[in-house]
Amino acid sequence: MTMRREKNERESRGETTAAVGPGAMSLQNYRLMEKMGEGTFSEVLKCQSMLDGKLYACKKMKHRYRSEDQVNKLREVQALKRLNPHPHVIDLKEVVFEKKTGTMALICELMDMNIYELIKDRKSYLPEQRVKLYMYQLCKAIYHMHRNGIFHRDVKPENILIKDSVLKLADFGSCKSVYSNQPYTEYISTRWYRAPECLLTDGHYSYKMDMWSVGCVMYEVMSLRPLFPGSNELDQVSKIHGIIGTPSRGTLRKLKKFQSRHMEFNFPHSAGSGISPLMKHASSGCVDLVAQLCTYDPDERLGAKQALRHPYFKDLRDAERRGKQATRSPSIASNVNESRLLAIPGKKTQHQEYSRRRKQQDHHHIAHSQLPVVSHHQVKGSHHIQPRVGDMRGDASSLILPQIQAKPISGIQSGFSSVLPSHKSTSHRHFLPHVFSDTRTHSKHIPFPSHPPSHHFQPPQGTKQQPLPIHHLPTLPKHTRTGAGYPG
Repeated sequence: MTMRREKNERESRGETTAAVGPGAMSLQNYRLMEKMGEGTFSEVLKCQSMLDGKLYACKKMKHRYRSEDQVNKLREVQALKRLNPHPHVIDLKEVVFEKKTGTMALICELMDMNIYELIKDRKSYLPEQRVKLYMYQLCKAIYHMHRNGIFHRDVKPENILIKDSVLKLADFGSCKSVYSNQPYTEYISTRWYRAPECLLTDGHYSYKMDMWSVGCVMYEVMSLRPLFPGSNELDQVSKIHGIIGTPSRGTLRKLKKFQSRHMEFNFPHSAGSGISPLMKHASSGCVDLVAQLCTYDPDERLGAKQALRHPYFKDLRDAERRGKQATRSPSIASNVNESRLLAIPGKKTQHQEYSRRRKQQDHHHIAHSQLPVVSHHQVKGSHHIQPRVGDMRGDASSLILPQIQAKPISGIQSGFSSVLPSHKSTSHRHFLPHVFSDTRTHSKHIPFPSHPPSHHFQPPQGTKQQPLPIHHLPTLPKHTRTGAGYPG
């Protein structure tokens, strides 16, 4: 009787909630504790569940929504439905929609910090082995995303979150389908991490832009300073050419086919200084991986699967393989020195749960887990995703997954996501703490493809690199991050 009375009270208030785990919840089930940040499209509140006592992040949208269908079609929610569960992609716990007020909020996991917060005040380099572990996890998240037909378009330190040495990729508000129609929005991604094809063309770029951003992030985490801190688009191109050189004639011909009306191609020839002189403290394997990720021609740039197979990550792949063997064989597990496995502390159960849940899903289709808003009327019907998309021009376009049968999921891992402000603010980023960014609100309905591209790569030969101790930084020029929207 009590549960029925609570349900009737929620209905009278016009509230709609996602049923995740046993029972449905609403904002009334959370105690709002403090405001953690605010952006153009949302504010982030620290909250505590009145049901389990755990702390969460509540991302409350400023936009008012007309219906739960509109909420379900937000690209952020759709992308997370497609990508979950994965140990290195942020997990959404529940979506709350109050129909009477049009308020929508995401209830998510509270992470420790983002990568930018990790490195911004450091006076000495991070241990390279720690950076390697972070970048390996990031490449896993990118590979999982790309193989599921999505590319992120805003990979940067603020959107990469960590907790207990576990890295998770967040902010899917700007993502696109791999098979969506070009041209895309030109001014996407934060400038410092924007690939050359995004700067020089009128929106003709692909999922390989994410890999350029990964290379920029990897350099920044290793060096504690940005690789290409351009103050505007022209200066950004100039800084890229100053380090990796101007493109070859063949690459230039490909880019000129879709030349941006804002960019001239008459830049002077430059061989570039190269990345190696800027990373003297790093191992040769680390420098080589950054150089292959920051390759001018996207067709020659490493993909996520290729990056995971790079010799630099060989010790992590071997340790991961030993860990899997130990999990399968208790007799082997008793003889394995876990300190050598480079495993994440306390995350064994999470990995086993992730593996179990992934085995229950079809290899070629999305996980039919119930993460959208669920009201008093359950969503009916289901169908497979079609591998074709409509026109996706402009930042307002979104991605929509098919409707699915509403089924509560017990024991689902809590998580959070964050999204990108509009492209108008990329030069002055609206900064939020390590919990969320902002989300766009208007969307077109375009499905993700069901068969993303595959990659084939034979990794080059290389020697195993030993981890380096912490090095103290020499005197470095100070870079203000206001050019890319960092807080000054």
